[in-house]
Amino acid sequence: MSTSAVPSVLFVCVHNAGRSQMAAAFLTHLGADRVQVRSAGSAPADTVNPAVVEAMKEAGIDISAETPKVLTTEAVRDSDVVITMGCGDACPYFPGKRYLDWQLEDPAGQGVAAVRPIRDEIERRVRGLLTELGIEAA
Repeated sequence: MSTSAVPSVLFVCVHNAGRSQMAAAFLTHLGADRVQVRSAGSAPADTVNPAVVEAMKEAGIDISAETPKVLTTEAVRDSDVVITMGCGDACPYFPGKRYLDWQLEDPAGQGVAAVRPIRDEIERRVRGLLTELGIEAA
């Protein structure tokens, strides 16, 4: 863990338009100010997937203002936990970081009905991550 009192988590997927955006939004929402959250992609899309925005709105979280961000070495270095989204991303490796890979279906090109189960699985995993970090969900 870093020297800061607040753990930091980075979610990574290729386009930073679906899974990593949902995971970051859930962790931000449930972890409140007790965790620092970042998300990024190795080849970010222009916009967040509209079906993902809609599915998150149904869960009471508005991510319509989010934009995909490019993955930087600094983002990895500054994070305690790096979580990839089952897309085989080549992440910079730093000793002492905790790396997790969440194998999740890619919501790209799918409608909101197909995104809902992915969203729900991400929420379940984020709640589990909070428990592991010793943070009570808000």
